[in-house]
Amino acid sequence: MSRQLTDTVLMIRPAAFGFNELTAADNPFQKKIEDLSQMEIQKRVLDEFDGMVELLNRNGIRVIVKEDTAQPVKTDAIFPNNWISTTPDGVISIYPLFSPKRRAEKRDDIIQSLVKEFKAKDVLDWSELEAECFFLEGTGSMVIDHENRIIYSCVSQRTHPAALEKFASRLDYKALMFEARDEKGIPIYHTNVLLCIGEDFAIICEECFIDELEWIAVSQLLRTSGHRVITISLDQLKEFAGNMLAVKNNRDEKLLLLSERAFKSLNKHQLKQLKQYAALLPIPIPTVETLGGGSVRCMMAEIFLSTKIESLRG
Repeated sequence: MSRQLTDTVLMIRPAAFGFNELTAADNPFQKKIEDLSQMEIQKRVLDEFDGMVELLNRNGIRVIVKEDTAQPVKTDAIFPNNWISTTPDGVISIYPLFSPKRRAEKRDDIIQSLVKEFKAKDVLDWSELEAECFFLEGTGSMVIDHENRIIYSCVSQRTHPAALEKFASRLDYKALMFEARDEKGIPIYHTNVLLCIGEDFAIICEECFIDELEWIAVSQLLRTSGHRVITISLDQLKEFAGNMLAVKNNRDEKLLLLSERAFKSLNKHQLKQLKQYAALLPIPIPTVETLGGGSVRCMMAEIFLSTKIESLRG
């Protein structure tokens, strides 16, 4: 049984998707779309969301869809992986978010529905760290190797070292932090735009590292923990080529979920390498990527928890 790959994800169908000015301050991926009304934007995003859910279901991935609530307005509700995550050990974690506008995304009804259906041994809510400005935005801030209990994380105002250390210590994981910046020297806002970890491969942007020793440490740890390192360029990172998610389906086949935009940015050699480890499933979500500044991986919170029926049988 894989600790790294799940066949179940949580997705939130947005009620009022939009451009968040506060998050755009440190997320250069976000771009306004001036020639579309809010109604047109919402229709496009719902079409993209529903299309993605249908595509995942058709390929044997179970999607738990929760409807966003209309009030309060939550422009980024489509990105649940920043506020909730689960582990194969049965822990549900709730995270401290940088943007005050986004904190309303954390919904107790969703947490309770997961607790009701799945076997959860603990629910850890780290929201109180927001008062200290110690932010840790879930699997945006952290790319987690569950098999080897290692967390990879780049420093930014969305990811505070103290919050990361508290989280890693509580769950008995090892945390490795590093600095990553774009060509303008701006910190990469989330680790999951530059790194994706599968069972036996890892996609990473070497060009983002500003310290060669940190790059050596990260790349060597990935290799010694059993991963083939496949590098992408900074230009490819800007096309969301690092924002992928490795999963398995209900037939135990390995899939790599990515956007069409990310898929088109990859060269033949990279595609050949990746296809050795998983079947690639490109998903068209251009409006979400442009306005939201996040891609396919950001739209899914992995559910590693076993169902209560499964646990009874076991």
